[in-house]
Amino acid sequence: MEKVFVTGISGYIGHQCAVELLKNGYLVKGSLRDLGKQQEVINGINKEVDSGNEEEFVELDLLNDDGWDDAVNDCKYILHVASPFFVKEPINQDEYIKPACEGTLRVLKSAQKAKVKRVVLTSSVVSMMGKIYDSNEDTGTVDAKSWTDPNSKNINTYMKSKTLAEKAAWDFIDNQTGDSSIEMAVVCPGAVMGPTLTGNINGQSLEMMHRMLTGHFKMSMIPPIGLPMSDVRDIAKIHVLAMTEEKAKGMRLIPTTSKAYSFMEVAKILKENGYSKVSTKKGPVFMIKLMSLFDKEVKGMLPMVGKSVSADNTETREIFDWEPIPFEKTILDCANSIKNQI
Repeated sequence: MEKVFVTGISGYIGHQCAVELLKNGYLVKGSLRDLGKQQEVINGINKEVDSGNEEEFVELDLLNDDGWDDAVNDCKYILHVASPFFVKEPINQDEYIKPACEGTLRVLKSAQKAKVKRVVLTSSVVSMMGKIYDSNEDTGTVDAKSWTDPNSKNINTYMKSKTLAEKAAWDFIDNQTGDSSIEMAVVCPGAVMGPTLTGNINGQSLEMMHRMLTGHFKMSMIPPIGLPMSDVRDIAKIHVLAMTEEKAKGMRLIPTTSKAYSFMEVAKILKENGYSKVSTKKGPVFMIKLMSLFDKEVKGMLPMVGKSVSADNTETREIFDWEPIPFEKTILDCANSIKNQI
């Protein structure tokens, strides 16, 4: 059986990738920043697939070389999922940029030494959206040829970190020499929703959902933002398929809805399905801009406010003969997975 290394296996996406790999007959080895999370990961996986608790775990740090070469040495493929995801603007941009960029290159270098066949890198559609955020247009569509300008003043630090990390990865792949060249495919999810396997809401997407469900003051008014959405299970499926699909080599894959869905549409679905605390009051743009002067999380959200971005996912659908999980199911499955915390 072929072994796959998953970085950030305890995370929202990494966890689902492990499940998808095990369902498809792969052995799984995952990295954790803290081995204390190991049992939580195993418990979540076992809800979906009987793994026999045979997963392997190693403690690794994206900012430290120690252990990476040994960890990936017996793996044929790597899913590099781990990267900081926060909307909140950091005091120092390196909080996001260093783990994203240095961590990505650290994984690629170790993969090359181990003669891994292919790395599947988790990027984001935010690495494609910059021209829309830089424009005076309220709407637009991104595709695999779209790139964000990391020097733009109209993006947040998370967008910058994902763009720089992906560009660094492509530069590394394009400048390989010799017999140790590795392949790469990049997966660019949109706004991520869908069920958590652990109920853990310590992540931006699930925290936002929890705030909506509980009527938290930060979601008492819904910001006018429209994004292509990704079900976390679809993201995992495309990661696993992209490891071996020849047509995926060298591609930027977009496992999202083609349509932009607004946070207001999310709120209405929840409200209509019995989540009574969810607000459907629209947040005025001027008020959000005012709040951004005092709240770093709102400041990070500001580039997206008033914009609605769609995605051309045609290539990804055709390569994998894939259709996104219906949007309403994604939202309700996400809410249901954390409803015991409401």
